[in-house]
Amino acid sequence: MSYRDIIILGAGIAGISAGYHLSLKGKKSIIIEKRKRWGGLCDNFEVGDFRFDYCVHLSFTNNKYVKELFAKSSKYYKYQPLSYNYSNGYWAKHPLQTNLFYLPIKEKINIIKDFIKTEHMFSQGSINNFENWLINQYGYYFYKNYPLKYTKKYWTLHPKDMSVSWIGNRMYKATIDEILFGAMTDKTPNNYYANEMRYPKAGGYKSFLTEMVKTCDIQTNKKVVEIDLKNKKLLFGDGNFGYFETLISSLPLPELIKIIKEAPNYVRDASKNLLYSTVHLVSLGFNRKDIAKYLWFYIYDENILPARAYSPNLKSPDNVPKSCSSLQFEIYSSRRRPLGMSGDNLLNHVIEKGLKMNLFSKKDIKVSDYKKVDYGNVIFNHNIQKNRKIVHDYLDKNGINYIGRFGNWDYLWSDQSLMTGKSIIEKILRYIY
Repeated sequence: MSYRDIIILGAGIAGISAGYHLSLKGKKSIIIEKRKRWGGLCDNFEVGDFRFDYCVHLSFTNNKYVKELFAKSSKYYKYQPLSYNYSNGYWAKHPLQTNLFYLPIKEKINIIKDFIKTEHMFSQGSINNFENWLINQYGYYFYKNYPLKYTKKYWTLHPKDMSVSWIGNRMYKATIDEILFGAMTDKTPNNYYANEMRYPKAGGYKSFLTEMVKTCDIQTNKKVVEIDLKNKKLLFGDGNFGYFETLISSLPLPELIKIIKEAPNYVRDASKNLLYSTVHLVSLGFNRKDIAKYLWFYIYDENILPARAYSPNLKSPDNVPKSCSSLQFEIYSSRRRPLGMSGDNLLNHVIEKGLKMNLFSKKDIKVSDYKKVDYGNVIFNHNIQKNRKIVHDYLDKNGINYIGRFGNWDYLWSDQSLMTGKSIIEKILRYIY
């Protein structure tokens, strides 16, 4: 097998975007994907007649270009971004800090008093970790009992060990007026960072990519095990090989550096020090249509391992058989926070906790499944920028282009990952052709 073309590694949304935007310019590429299916984290799987995405996916982009491209691919439902929180038996709208109405009176008093006392206790220049940022925004009592617990579950790190470079508009900054208002009434405005969410009517989230895929040459079930930069050669797991003129990679940086034959030790060390989370998915399908009450929700309790859950059937009834419903729970681990259980043990834990949360009964469960996704999120520890720069500088020097969440090694949503594929093609065509 011989290639003399632009080769793209990984058929997730970023890689597919790169192939698509190259085709719009009349250029060819080949996308190499190690899995049997394209889509990456945007892909889905079936358990019986139930469909589940790999983690919760809803498009809330305001990017007109991406919205129009998705609309060409699939008809979709529109949703208001209304989510909920669960803590110690109580349910409250999200974000919790502006919806204290649902909590016990004593708890509300403790949160509000401490918010007034400790809010903005740090000057902006002295906020050098996520813990300080959270205390500054919400007060120490709220931080200790809610974001601290959730951060350790979702990010697998203590907040003091995280930087603040990723936050942007992802965390709502409440005022005292909003907190007081939300403590007295449940008629609060939606303070989520998006006004509308969209999801395909059929086929799962990956249906948003079908317009792009039509123009792509995707070769699945083909794993690259070595990259020879000197000879511009790719070696595959089946013993075959190919050549490239230009290489674009959406592979996770640690995986990419691992297979580059010439990568020096200092770059290998930096890539190994990049921290990421693994997602453990427990997916449940129910024989009743009324199990799922919320589109998605967050779980603060430390003795309940899932950080959040969502309902595939509320995203689209096409995801479940008639008169059925479903939930998928996300549990996160990393080398800094190993779980100590997996497989059936983790599945049984989620079922046991779901019963205690009164989400469902055992007789309601029709199908159940456990899956592990090795790369879930980039984790923003304090060394991320230094190590990422070492790896990116090496790739830049050697003409290897990188895209997507794990190529850019950043907290990118699906629309942002798509745009990295578009941007790299514009760069390549500008400087190479």
